[in-house]
Amino acid sequence: MLEQIVAVLAAWIMGVISSLGYSGVVLLMAIESACIPLPSEIIMPFAGFLVFKGEMTLWGVALAGAIGCVMGSIPAYYLGMYGGRPLVEKYGKWVLISHKDLNWADQAFAKHGEIIIFIGRLLPAVRTFIAFPAGVARMNMPKFVLYTFVGSLIWCYLLALAGLKAGENWESLKVYFHQFHYVIAGAGLIFVIWYVRRHFKQ
Repeated sequence: MLEQIVAVLAAWIMGVISSLGYSGVVLLMAIESACIPLPSEIIMPFAGFLVFKGEMTLWGVALAGAIGCVMGSIPAYYLGMYGGRPLVEKYGKWVLISHKDLNWADQAFAKHGEIIIFIGRLLPAVRTFIAFPAGVARMNMPKFVLYTFVGSLIWCYLLALAGLKAGENWESLKVYFHQFHYVIAGAGLIFVIWYVRRHFKQ
């Protein structure tokens, strides 16, 4: 079932990019960065495959992807700031998020927001949702945009390069890149267990 969903999604992604070119890359990566789990591991390698075919350029698709990431991240950031923060402040205790945790997040993004965003943009799954907590923590907006662009540019370039190098066999990369999601999911589960235990002890 999951394989069928991925196949349909991949076909749609390829259709959008084939029809719209660079604009399609911008659109799809904007969706991926707006807290909607559209796999960049399919978007950018296919764009790289079109580079292999001579229909696009490597830096062109990388820049298009990074621009799309910024465009999608900005509304997610403001959603976190104006929508997510009041909800966390009012109902956070029901999901074990205290005002102390919120203050800690504010301080973390204030002091280390650049590296958090930069690294977050290089991690599968995390990169899709990182803009929302940045908004909740009210990270400096110009810095948020800058490091979102830089991290996303590197991510998009590497994925597109992988698609270019793979040539006709680019699709085989999907399985490899999706393995990262399992690693991130495992790390996330460990963090949740630690977080819940810490709060119950308190």
